[in-house]
Amino acid sequence: MKVRRFTMADVSFERSPGQDADVFAANLVDERHGGAITVGYGRYGPNQSLSETLAVDDVMIILEGRLSVSTNAGTVTAGPGELVYMPKGEAVTIRSHETGAVTAYVTYPHWREAHS
Repeated sequence: MKVRRFTMADVSFERSPGQDADVFAANLVDERHGGAITVGYGRYGPNQSLSETLAVDDVMIILEGRLSVSTNAGTVTAGPGELVYMPKGEAVTIRSHETGAVTAYVTYPHWREAHS
């Protein structure tokens, strides 16, 4: 794997696995590229919500809009330039606000492999 730069123009979004919400993911680096982590962009429509128990360690960097992440311990809300770390095994509900959100994410290990 070589050093690469990515932009939103490089992505092809797919609906998040097992979800019906207007929530999409676009991997740019994953197991298919030989990297040890998955890197990509996420897109959340306005007022969307998804709940899952994380199969990987996940970091979301909010690029546009706002997201709230709720767990049994409480809720954190993040906006542009902020990031949220979500550890493997944590049950989370991720909710977008009225303008939706765009994120960048990094997971370890690869989330696609962990969901199969």
